[in-house]
Amino acid sequence: MPFDPRDLAPITLLAEIPFVLVASADVPAHNAAETIALAKAKPGALSIGHGGNSTAMHLTAALFMQKTGIAMELVPYRGTAPATVDVLAGHVPFAVLDIPASRQLILEGKLNAIGVSSARRLPSLPDVPTLAESGIAGFESVGWFGLVAPAGTPAEIIGRLNEAFVKALKDPAVVEKIRTLGAEPAPTSPEQFGRFIQDESAKWGKLISEAGIKAN
Repeated sequence: MPFDPRDLAPITLLAEIPFVLVASADVPAHNAAETIALAKAKPGALSIGHGGNSTAMHLTAALFMQKTGIAMELVPYRGTAPATVDVLAGHVPFAVLDIPASRQLILEGKLNAIGVSSARRLPSLPDVPTLAESGIAGFESVGWFGLVAPAGTPAEIIGRLNEAFVKALKDPAVVEKIRTLGAEPAPTSPEQFGRFIQDESAKWGKLISEAGIKAN
């Protein structure tokens, strides 16, 4: 990064963006256990499409392989739309997609939802289990947005900003709007957001190093 995160003062996490692992309708896998079994029966022969190198969807796919011990080819696309088109057509058997791109296709039975990447089930896909509850212990991967200020901003100002944004993020109209964009409101205290940033940095730094992922 062209800056040091320690030069930023956390205010609040704003929203988390969950993803969903899907399979083409003709793939004989409808849950995580069946997906893992299929991948182990065909090591290296299957693939997972995602929205591009170094994106959160790429890291989600890499985390899925790491935690399950399977080997699949990761196929980068120039965004979610072409990845959706190819998994829908069966050109790739699996893909990690965002919720707006996949929800209607899942509900119509055109894609099989294997599991969502968040720690909790989603209101927009309540019947789709999380990957963690599907037997992949500790699995959680979300994109996110947060609000920060320059380091050294007075605590009083940080507190006032946090209070205002947390209040807004609990407004039913705001919650509904955020969810239509495929995200989930996630207000926190400044201290919680600071710990979250540290945890995310350590988690993904370790995965990126172990998987040999390089930035574009």
